[in-house]
Amino acid sequence: MSALLDPRRVKQDFPIFANNPGLVFLDTAASSQKPNVVIDRVSDYYRHDYANVHRGVYRLSARSTELYEGARETARRFLNAADASEIVFVRGATEAINLVVQSWGAAFLKAGDEVLITELEHHANIVPWQLLRDRIGFTIKVAPVDATGGLDMAAFESLITPRTKMVSVTQLANATGALLPVEAIIRLAHAQGAKVLIDGCQAAPRLQVDVRALDCDFYVFSGHKTYGPTGIGVLYGKRAILNDMPPWQAGGDMIETVTFEKTTFQQPPARFEAGTPDISGAIGLATALDYIESLGRAAIEAHEGALTEYGMDKLSRIDGIRLVPAGQRRFGILSFAVEGIHPHDVATLLDGKGVAVRAGHHCAQPLMEKLCLDATTRASLGIYNDESDIDALADALKAAQAIFAR
Repeated sequence: MSALLDPRRVKQDFPIFANNPGLVFLDTAASSQKPNVVIDRVSDYYRHDYANVHRGVYRLSARSTELYEGARETARRFLNAADASEIVFVRGATEAINLVVQSWGAAFLKAGDEVLITELEHHANIVPWQLLRDRIGFTIKVAPVDATGGLDMAAFESLITPRTKMVSVTQLANATGALLPVEAIIRLAHAQGAKVLIDGCQAAPRLQVDVRALDCDFYVFSGHKTYGPTGIGVLYGKRAILNDMPPWQAGGDMIETVTFEKTTFQQPPARFEAGTPDISGAIGLATALDYIESLGRAAIEAHEGALTEYGMDKLSRIDGIRLVPAGQRRFGILSFAVEGIHPHDVATLLDGKGVAVRAGHHCAQPLMEKLCLDATTRASLGIYNDESDIDALADALKAAQAIFAR
């Protein structure tokens, strides 16, 4: 556990724990809990500053617009994007990927082209590409995992060809915690002229992310996994690429002029934010990102890295529990199977001990099939977890095993 981050003190910032005494929350990969500063900021905005943005000339609207655009600047700093115009607010990473698929993909992909993904992807980075493929006729290639559960980089490299137009991969696999070498992936893709989209849902709250250093073309993450509100997320796109992309959704605030014959559109990011946005969500997300920065992203990474190692050691010492392979580096997520007990039964029994975990296929059914599993139990870590939470998980698992051994 990092000396730079004290999860016991951090936990005091999250009212869910005071209101649910004894809760051991190990489902942050699905959705993180919210600190008081985020809850209070959203409430304060509605009490004091709410008005629609961009269109009103009165002071309250101008103030709301300033806060909304300030949130965009906060997201820019968080990702180290070159300009705030490269930040598009969306409902979440799922909408962000769909936006790229339906705008960039529909405009620039054609029959005979190839899109490369991996076996580690969330459904949100599989299904949108399939829907567009069925319309256009390009090919989706899938890079396999190796025997360790990590991405097979030799196979990945062999699948990139001059026909590859997009490489769309997760940075940190939500089902297993496998950390992908995205720097190498981006270099290989760009060498063949392909664009790269990085799904950063699990990485953004845990790791230090610099989109300019990565040189990715798109990066997406969700607010609700980053200690922020639900219904808000971020799409980063390089300015030159966003400029060439047509609108995906149409409506108010994304237009310049409208006649019955023709419409002209705003420059990015407004072009991709049709209608009234989630203003309070953006402001709450900005507060959450500032909160993460206040703790120190290096400290968070060190803390969750050490806690992952502790969890791996603790669970591997329990007979009958098998950690799902996650490559050379597992981070923040412990996915496992308990011999003789279905994952849903495991999760139910753990809940009886106050331990909240996730059970299922984790929106990664193709990976589950590859691993010959119907489902797993998944414990995922957050900034409010410490070794006592892992100890409670281990004790609850032993109790569950004892029940089934009777």
